[in-house]
Amino acid sequence: MKGGTSLWVGGGLVGLAVLVGVLAPWIHLTDPVLAANLMNAEIPPGREFPFGTDAQGRDIYSRIVHGARISLTVGVISQIANTLIGVTLGLTAGYWGGWWDDLVSGLTNLMLAIPSLIFALAIMAILGPGLTSLLIALGLTSWSYSCRIARAQALSLKSQGYVQAARILGYGDLRIMFTQLLPNMLGPLIVIATLGMGGAILAEATLSFLGLGIRPPYPSWGSMLSEARDQITTAPWLSVFPGLAIFFTVLGLNLLGDGLRDILDPQSVARRT
Repeated sequence: MKGGTSLWVGGGLVGLAVLVGVLAPWIHLTDPVLAANLMNAEIPPGREFPFGTDAQGRDIYSRIVHGARISLTVGVISQIANTLIGVTLGLTAGYWGGWWDDLVSGLTNLMLAIPSLIFALAIMAILGPGLTSLLIALGLTSWSYSCRIARAQALSLKSQGYVQAARILGYGDLRIMFTQLLPNMLGPLIVIATLGMGGAILAEATLSFLGLGIRPPYPSWGSMLSEARDQITTAPWLSVFPGLAIFFTVLGLNLLGDGLRDILDPQSVARRT
């Protein structure tokens, strides 16, 4: 898929997910938590309930709509935290070098050697389930990619002429890093952040599926899948629709990231022309 197509398709899917999350209070059919009615338990998709109902008689469509807000919130906030941590560490390590570079590089290699989900599981086991704990766990465990990109860019850019000119003009190190280097490395960092949001949404779904994420009865796509695993053959719509929501949202973010990479990467642009 070409960069322009990926950008439009991915942007459309992500835009739809954002629109659903923003409009959730106005487009849901029933309350996703309180509107439980055992008389309507496990009704298949139909005219009254487009996506069917769960074992407590709650409307699956309304829960998926509100689940979009949770998933996108987790993806955005956790990735902002990861990007801030990674960029700060990588930028300072690449610019200053020395023992600080060795320390940051070693810590980054350690984070890359162990899957971030393992670190997140450990943090969640200590803090317990819940949205705040989830944001802390995911916001502190996936910064290594942004750090490596920022460090590599800083090493490449710090010898450029405009950086030398800034030093002659009396700019301090922090001012040079955040006004001269950072604006010139935003392209790769935006791509990494976009792709990282998809990973954060998958991680949230995984932790919620394991019972360490969003606590029931609050709607989360991962917790909905967890609740539906015992009825996967008798009531497949309980798992199909949350699974599709995760699939299309993460697919949209990945396509958007690919499209942005093709547009922002000068080598990719040169290959196309």
